[in-house]
Amino acid sequence: MAYVRKREKWKIKKQVLWGIADFLSISGFLEEGENCDNQAGANLWNYLFYSPLQSYLSVATDIAKTARIDYSYDMILLQEGNDEQYSDMIQLAMLEENGGNAVANEATETMSNAAAIEIPLTKPTILNIAEFIPATDRSRIYTEEELHSYQFLLDNFYIVDDSTQIPASLLDTSAMLEMDMRIDREIGGPQILIYHTHSQEGFADSVPGDTTTTIVGAGEVLAQILRDEYGYEVLHHTGEYDVIRHDYAYSYAEPEIAQILADNPSIQVVIDLHRDEVAADRKLVTQINGQDTAQIMSFNGLSYLNDIGAIDYLYNPNLFSNLAFSFRMQLIANEYYPGLTRRIYLRGYRYNMHLAAKYLLIELGAQTNTVAEIQNACEPLAHILDLVIDKNER
Repeated sequence: MAYVRKREKWKIKKQVLWGIADFLSISGFLEEGENCDNQAGANLWNYLFYSPLQSYLSVATDIAKTARIDYSYDMILLQEGNDEQYSDMIQLAMLEENGGNAVANEATETMSNAAAIEIPLTKPTILNIAEFIPATDRSRIYTEEELHSYQFLLDNFYIVDDSTQIPASLLDTSAMLEMDMRIDREIGGPQILIYHTHSQEGFADSVPGDTTTTIVGAGEVLAQILRDEYGYEVLHHTGEYDVIRHDYAYSYAEPEIAQILADNPSIQVVIDLHRDEVAADRKLVTQINGQDTAQIMSFNGLSYLNDIGAIDYLYNPNLFSNLAFSFRMQLIANEYYPGLTRRIYLRGYRYNMHLAAKYLLIELGAQTNTVAEIQNACEPLAHILDLVIDKNER
């Protein structure tokens, strides 16, 4: 019995020691016994515990770092593709733990074999018969003090997701306001690209099977307004990237959108048009020209997560330009059409925004809005875009 008690005591001691070892990093452990009261004690610690623990922890740390990188990459692909599907992230992590990189390899293979199907699209029926009258005067004007206040911007222009953060250096509004946002309208070919990473998104009264009543139809309405009322050449790409696997939609879309831009160097503005997902009892609507109009929200990725820092493999050389573009759009929207836009949402991923300097990811209303409310929002959205990229309003 005495032997059993001693053995149990030693098991407990080992569990405590290994628990401490798992909790502490190598750099936090006793180095050369520097925190021991005397050298003899230090030598005893190093002989009995530190040397084997150092070897164990060295291997464990390498494994943990590797696993963290693998999990971060694949989980980020899932998270970027669909921020609501947290269950998919957990499932991927569990599968990878049990099956190595099989899931990641399967996903990569699926992505490489995925080719977007262009949706045949007829011209949408415009449901609102009222004539849109563009605003000619600003309803409010922000002061220099307000626009140069980091806290004011966070309180009034942005919502920063808890998973990320944005330093004041990336909200340098002086530099943002000095940027010339005008595009070259003399160059031949399309100047604006509109596409949809999530093409299957519909609205409260969308007709099943009728793509003109989905977000793709809204994209065509916006394209037609930009063509007919403002004279832009617009390419509306109707490829579907969220059919095979919704959670990898951004990964599926990236190579094809990159190819479209390579084939059409005249394109200077890219708009990835979505609709948001909100609670069933919430409706994103405001009044513009007396018409019920869906509210709009810009979305920016920062390629930065609080728990791992900068995401090097989602590097975005156009990060500041993206932020400047959405800020200028938000500024003009707030001053000409108060209430039309929600605050710009900032998250930690990239969302393919590295593909162009003038890149907008826009959430046009939500699933609770009607098609008419969505179409109504396309008019002021087109006007705001024109004020920024043609008039360089600031």
